[in-house]
Amino acid sequence: MPVPTAAEFARLTALAAVHRPDQRDRVTIEETFTGAPLGEIPVGTVADVEAAFGRARSAASRWAARPARARSAVIERFRALVVRHRAELMDLVQAETGKARWAAQEEIMGLIFAARYFSRVAPKLLAPQRVPGAFPLVNRATVQHHPKGVVGVIAPWNYPMLLSIGDALPALLAGNAVVVKPDSSTPYSALAAADLLYRAGLPRDLLAVVPGPGAVVGTEIVERCDYLMFTGSTATGRELAVRCGRRLIGFSAELGGKNAMIVAAGADLDRAARAAVRACFSNAGQLCISIERIYVEAAVAEEFTAKFVAATEAARLGPAYDFSTDIGSLISARQLEVVSAHLADATAKGARVLTGGRARPDLGPLFFEPTVLDGVNDDMTCARVETFGPLVAVYPVADVDEAVRRAGDTEFGLNASVWAASPAEGEAIARRLRTGTVCVDEGYAPAWGTTAAPMGGMGQSGVGRRHGPDGLLKYTEPQSVVITRWMNLDAPPGVPPELWQRALMTLTRALRFLPGR
Repeated sequence: MPVPTAAEFARLTALAAVHRPDQRDRVTIEETFTGAPLGEIPVGTVADVEAAFGRARSAASRWAARPARARSAVIERFRALVVRHRAELMDLVQAETGKARWAAQEEIMGLIFAARYFSRVAPKLLAPQRVPGAFPLVNRATVQHHPKGVVGVIAPWNYPMLLSIGDALPALLAGNAVVVKPDSSTPYSALAAADLLYRAGLPRDLLAVVPGPGAVVGTEIVERCDYLMFTGSTATGRELAVRCGRRLIGFSAELGGKNAMIVAAGADLDRAARAAVRACFSNAGQLCISIERIYVEAAVAEEFTAKFVAATEAARLGPAYDFSTDIGSLISARQLEVVSAHLADATAKGARVLTGGRARPDLGPLFFEPTVLDGVNDDMTCARVETFGPLVAVYPVADVDEAVRRAGDTEFGLNASVWAASPAEGEAIARRLRTGTVCVDEGYAPAWGTTAAPMGGMGQSGVGRRHGPDGLLKYTEPQSVVITRWMNLDAPPGVPPELWQRALMTLTRALRFLPGR
């Protein structure tokens, strides 16, 4: 298997923003497919975070002074380097996460999409914008955007490159410095992407990757940053929101989901069944926007379920650093325990396993078969709690109305998938759902890849958005500059105050006829 060499891991380790790494505690990072050691990463401390922020603040002012187009040029060079080194990056992502090759490529594609979109739109979004002043001719108003300062990014393990450096890209383009805490089990993916940014011309002090435990490194980042981007669990997101609220700093988070797919009568069931395998079991189900609930109209429920089970059984499970498998490994013993516990709870309470349901230690220490259940009810943990693994339940429903109602019966609102007889019908159903994104005739990837559109959650699935204009402008402070010319609001000489105020009100009422008012 083409795992990166020990020398490459040693080179990446040296990029971690820690002082005197030779005198630090170190954590062994293991290859997920086999459990074999990949490398040792030094553990960051409060002092490391403090030093990283000190360097970042000094570098940020110089970076913000560069024209937006110059900053975009750096990110565009980074995009080209990602394309050139995509095979090595996929190897590294697979080694740390255990995902299948196509899912690793999906992550690299997301990084390319983000770099391309934000580097192209940043100069226009950040340019001063003229807006109507209070009184035409007298007032000239401009809105400009200042960078926040130093942005903190706390990244998860499931997409460790895209959700660390990918989230840093718009913050950097907005003129900020960034300090990243990668997940402790997947630091090398973030370091490898950071390395390409440095090679693209990004000043080293502007971006720091500080590995270490959340209770130490993460907490210190939250206490020092000027804005926080977090991806992870809803429970942790609530705690971080409270801390950010106390400091009155901005906060954006993509959190948990319990995402639903709706299959209406008249949908192409063969297409829907094949796509559902990707939608449910990408990265072994360890994806915030993957599907865990499928609601199928009763008229086609039996047929769809049979096709979905057959497509799931045809999916190739196993370790491979090529495209010969469809589903990879879970990332940790903890995730394996969660999936096993959810399955045991459901079957003990009457759910039926239609396919899967077994760990596969013959393939590797953390493999688990993609599993389809029916007969799941609300007494079962997996009905309402996010499993974050290869476990999905199929629910027959009377009609689309019931499907929409049950899909919305959750505290989460991250992603949904809709399959119907026509795109128009699918879109009509999609508009009834309270989720941040909805994919019609697909599972999640087109919505994620549409970087010009906002991506995020409603309800307990998150705050703020990544992607789209908001994905960049959230890292800025808008400032309004209004210039008054020729006269101010004082009454002209000789004009009685009452007459002047009456004239101002008359003018105010007349402004409604002007465009943009």
